[in-house]
Amino acid sequence: MPDKASSKIVVAWEPEDTDPGNPLNWPAWKKWANVLVISTISFLVPLVSTMLAPAVQLVMQDFHTSSATFATFCISIFVLGFASGPLLLAPLSELYGRVIVYHVTNVFFFCFTIMCAVSKSEGMLLAARFLSGFAGVATITIGSGTIADMMPREERGRAVAIWSVGTILGPMVGPIIGGCVAERHGWRWMFWILSVAIGLVTIVAFLVLRETNQSVLLERKASKLRRATGNPNYRSQLEPAPNITPLEHFKRAIVRPTKMLLLWPMVTILCSYVALLYSTLYLLFATYSFVFKDVYHFTTFSAGLVFFAGGVGTLIGIPYVGILSDRTLKQRMQAGKTITPEDRLPLIITLPGALAFPIGLFVYGWSVEYNCHWIVPQIGTAITGFGSILVFIAIQTYLMDAFEEYAASAVGANAVLRGIVAALVPLGGLDLYHRLGWGWGNSVLAFLALAFAPVPMLMGAYGHKIRGMERFQVEL
Repeated sequence: MPDKASSKIVVAWEPEDTDPGNPLNWPAWKKWANVLVISTISFLVPLVSTMLAPAVQLVMQDFHTSSATFATFCISIFVLGFASGPLLLAPLSELYGRVIVYHVTNVFFFCFTIMCAVSKSEGMLLAARFLSGFAGVATITIGSGTIADMMPREERGRAVAIWSVGTILGPMVGPIIGGCVAERHGWRWMFWILSVAIGLVTIVAFLVLRETNQSVLLERKASKLRRATGNPNYRSQLEPAPNITPLEHFKRAIVRPTKMLLLWPMVTILCSYVALLYSTLYLLFATYSFVFKDVYHFTTFSAGLVFFAGGVGTLIGIPYVGILSDRTLKQRMQAGKTITPEDRLPLIITLPGALAFPIGLFVYGWSVEYNCHWIVPQIGTAITGFGSILVFIAIQTYLMDAFEEYAASAVGANAVLRGIVAALVPLGGLDLYHRLGWGWGNSVLAFLALAFAPVPMLMGAYGHKIRGMERFQVEL
């Protein structure tokens, strides 16, 4: 439609609720095909991150090192790549589209996983692990943006739950596979096997994934009309303001995740809570093999299986939060009430999640300290897994709904902080346990989690007021 003030012809979805070009109007099978592909990749990436955990001692023998720092850093450096990638990948997906970022990073992830398999030294392995984390984090960073592009709010909870299962279950399944393969064939073979899986999924992604970024799609539609009609006045409804140059637009996009993390207190606090829980999980992942080999005398294969309990807890939590999150929104819609992002943080989700995580740590730590039967610490890790998935999904869906247009940057900010903390905290993990013991070492982490436990509940109750405060308004 013409804009008389500028002679601009605005290109939009016509009509918005039925235009087949709008990802929100895609058929369900097409939406879920995209969700399942990015969910599969999001499962493989963190699987690679922890798969090496039960085989760390084999790697150290191969490279003739006894460094305790290397023992944990070869696991956590992958997560450091997680922290770096979102700063570039999230804004690029908002500028140039999701699919191109997926395809390029998937190919690099495949190449760097092979580089891990052929590493000849500690430095080469660490570099390959960092780069594979940097490239692999794409789906974990911008998957939220894809879901926000396609799914209406009342259907996002289930989609986010399915997508999130990989990010939490992957780190727990990885050591099971890694322990089995490493004990029988050596640690390098685990990377060769994963390379094949990543290569196959990359091919499927090329065939299935379609662009969902609405600003990119509308710009393509406008460009097509300009070429077809010869009229240069066709302009996307979502194009940047005319006074913003492409370079300025790019600069704003690049700094957006950092601005959200540093200048929006609600984002800072929620991301700090997630970072604490995520880093605690990675500290556990990095030390499980030492606990169950030294205390319970497990083999490399058996030490990999101990991650299974946390995965079971996570699987139980996924349908719980996925169903209840969407149900809360649908009930409010049926009652004629206005839906707000804070509806993603109901007490029925946040309270069990915030309490289960530290309770699981207490059970795990003290049962190991007193050398209880190995099933008891496994129960503790299952409780911790259940609590973590509830908190992670609730906060991720909240950030997506609160910053809908910039969902990828909001979740990217979350990924940056949790990645940095999760990469650094495990470095001192063994020293923490050596000084305080398994009981008090895990209790310290549990008390920190309890200190942050009220955060999602308070944000659910007062988040709408905080978001409305003028002092917290930041231009994105």
